[in-house]
Amino acid sequence: MVLGMSLATFTALHVVISLIAIATGLVVAAGMLSASRLPGWTAVFLITTVLTSVTGFLFPFTQVLPSHIVGAISLVVLALALLALYGKGLAGSWRGVYVIGSIFALYLNVFVLVVQSFLKIPALNRLAPTGSEPPFLAVQLVVLALFIWLGVQAVRRFHPGPARVV
Repeated sequence: MVLGMSLATFTALHVVISLIAIATGLVVAAGMLSASRLPGWTAVFLITTVLTSVTGFLFPFTQVLPSHIVGAISLVVLALALLALYGKGLAGSWRGVYVIGSIFALYLNVFVLVVQSFLKIPALNRLAPTGSEPPFLAVQLVVLALFIWLGVQAVRRFHPGPARVV
């Protein structure tokens, strides 16, 4: 039992939160490419990405796993992105901190999605049962290359105008 629910229910909740984080993160990244802030989408992305990492620590475990390291890195990166956006208002170099942090946090979510896909989807698992085979490595390399490209483009293009006071 985790937080009063079965492990299966908690796992399903964690997966749904993670998929929402990835979907909204892709919308936010697209917004960055067009210099759009998208405050609602951004808030959902950042909240669900934090929740993805936090809930990952709530699964039963007896030793530190690679997923815990990824989760810890994600939370540090997200803290900086949140500070840059909400604390520093994207002023000066904080814009780059926000963009790079957000794109990197999204990358970590997708990285874990690929890992979990190869573990849980039988057809993918047959291609790379240990996660060290060429198909797995090729997919992760393509994902990394796409996110490097996305990060570079987002840093170049995300120059939103001043925030409007509502």
